[in-house]
Amino acid sequence: MNDPIAGIGSGGRVTLAHGGGTAMRDLIERLFLASFHPQGFPVQEDQARFDLAALAGHGDRLAFTTDSFVVEPLEFAGGDIGKLAVCGTLNDLAVGGARPVALSAAFIIEEGLELETLRRIVTSMASQAAAAGVSIVTGDTKVVPRGACDRLFITTTGIGVIAEAHHVSIAAARPGDVILVNGPLGDHGAAILCARGDLALGVSIESDCAPLHDLAATLLAAVPQVRAMRDATRGGLAGVLTELAEASRVAVTIEEKALPLRPEVAGLCEILGLDPLYLANEGKLVAVVPQEAAEVALAALRAHPLGAGAAIIGRVADAGRAGDVTLLNRFGGHRAVTMPAGEQLPRIC
Repeated sequence: MNDPIAGIGSGGRVTLAHGGGTAMRDLIERLFLASFHPQGFPVQEDQARFDLAALAGHGDRLAFTTDSFVVEPLEFAGGDIGKLAVCGTLNDLAVGGARPVALSAAFIIEEGLELETLRRIVTSMASQAAAAGVSIVTGDTKVVPRGACDRLFITTTGIGVIAEAHHVSIAAARPGDVILVNGPLGDHGAAILCARGDLALGVSIESDCAPLHDLAATLLAAVPQVRAMRDATRGGLAGVLTELAEASRVAVTIEEKALPLRPEVAGLCEILGLDPLYLANEGKLVAVVPQEAAEVALAALRAHPLGAGAAIIGRVADAGRAGDVTLLNRFGGHRAVTMPAGEQLPRIC
């Protein structure tokens, strides 16, 4: 059986010719459309079209988000830039209480990128989208000269529908609320650091990259009164909690002994002087629920495959200055947790 991408590049690589004309059409049809629409190519309009009545049947508000991905390396333990692009956008919809509907994908490709690498990444995206029950319905490709970007950048945009009953907001936390996370922290940031190979670390850590929409839906079904949800990506848990405290005008206290953390990640942070609170995640949901619903929420998270390691990690304080986040350490001391000034590790997503 002939390889569908054979002969569309020079030496198996993307060329500047793929930026337009018949070469671009071959790349789009034989790689992108063949992966994203294996049942047959849709009519190639300049936009995707949706039945508004069908969307309204799932809720009364439309959620819309976009994100760009520039991770280095492109492939790493537990994922790749394509999986990251799909999951990252699905998760931004999910934490707003939205049911994902469709995605777009735009690719900035550096001249010389191996076509086989591009195929693996596009196939990964298609597989992840199909598993999540969403389609990649529109997109774009651009090819730039060598040195104008680093191999491949991807931008994904997603739309979803929010049910009438769900009113989740980063500004909705109240004193007495409980804060949960669905599993170990910092895996993605640690995995990217290991994948770069700059240090002989001798540990194997996989990214936690995963789609959170089903987990979020499970939590909302069990606890409709969820106040807030966020995925702890760049800036890690510390970034999410400081945003929560500022937006909700509350103080937050978390306990060090309650934070789920893999020994390998903890050891890596200790060796390199990193703070796991600031390490990036790509499959971690931070949820805020009323105190009376905390145990129900915890049980719902732990019953889901992506929440087996869920834990209650802190509370919205009854007193304290709005915007403050405090860590209670293992020895009874207190440490202020602040918004990170910058990313500990650049190009992690």
